[in-house]
Amino acid sequence: MRVIKEVSGKKDLKNFIDFPHLLYAEDPHYVPELFIAQRDLLTPGKHPFFEHSAIALFLLLDGDKIIGRIAAIENKHHNEVYQSRDGFFGFFDCIDDLSAAKQLTDTVHHWLNARKINRVLGPVNFSTNEVCGLLIQGFDGPPVAMMPYNAPYYLPLLEQLGYSKNVDLRAYRYTAGNYSDRSLKLIDRIKERLLRNNITIRHIDMKRFAQERNALREVYNKAWDKNLGFVPMTDKEFEYTANDLKLILDPKFCIMAEQDGKVVGFALAIPDINQILIKIKRGRLFPTGLIRLIANKKKIDGIRIMLLGVVDGYRKMGIEACLYGEIIRHFEARKMKYAEASWTLDHNDMVNRPIEDIGGKLYRKYRILERPI
Repeated sequence: MRVIKEVSGKKDLKNFIDFPHLLYAEDPHYVPELFIAQRDLLTPGKHPFFEHSAIALFLLLDGDKIIGRIAAIENKHHNEVYQSRDGFFGFFDCIDDLSAAKQLTDTVHHWLNARKINRVLGPVNFSTNEVCGLLIQGFDGPPVAMMPYNAPYYLPLLEQLGYSKNVDLRAYRYTAGNYSDRSLKLIDRIKERLLRNNITIRHIDMKRFAQERNALREVYNKAWDKNLGFVPMTDKEFEYTANDLKLILDPKFCIMAEQDGKVVGFALAIPDINQILIKIKRGRLFPTGLIRLIANKKKIDGIRIMLLGVVDGYRKMGIEACLYGEIIRHFEARKMKYAEASWTLDHNDMVNRPIEDIGGKLYRKYRILERPI
């Protein structure tokens, strides 16, 4: 008999985090999340999301065997920003079985209905500021850092349950030597022109990380405010995320544009730490995972360009080209092999066209689905 169990206590939470390891045990492309990071993310009092919103975690059991998991999410901050009654499902993993997927999603619908929610979107793990989207194209390799992964059967399962496309997200790939270095050739000339307006380009100063982090938060919340579904991060949420990224950050891949000391744009690329995590069994750093992480960190030869934004009033001045150019410079200096630019909205030609002009190849797509309830 199949039953839904709401997660309660440390043992249930451990089982919730570990279920994908069992589901994808034979999949060579699966990358386990770090257990300690997932545990903190899903624990009230650890992650600041719980200060303004609510989630419930559910396991689907077939006898003693776990065959699925899902989270029901009420992001009150999202609904305040958009004056909506939306809910989300996230952390969705399931065997290839329609009745199992239905039992999981019905549980989310019931939980959200009790909170007067009339539409559900997902998969979204809290908000679009975190991991989101269902992989629908590009199953031929492991995901890069902080991007989702799932089996191809997820989409047809959810479509049979009444879910349809809300928006698609794109991921582009560059390989060493197969991109345009036009922005690199022009970067010094553009910098000189920007300097006439007192706009300078520099790397993040790690010795002043707290101050830099606060400046970047302001730009992030302004530069991304037109993105579909974007919700500004609270001070504590941005601090939490920034402190996590600090552990893997290469300062030369975090580039800032500022005018008279005020940050007006920035770009961030992070090492593709999944090259290491894919070899860390069940996401455990102890006893040997931490050694593997430290020993191989400098061997990473790929990056994910995850953020690039300029605030209104400073766009189309050449700042974006300089930010990209600095990333390319360091990419070449490090003799790296590939870069992924992700994610971008499928219909955002203003962003997608320059990526394609530089030589980025669209190689993966992700979808956020929706359904009325």
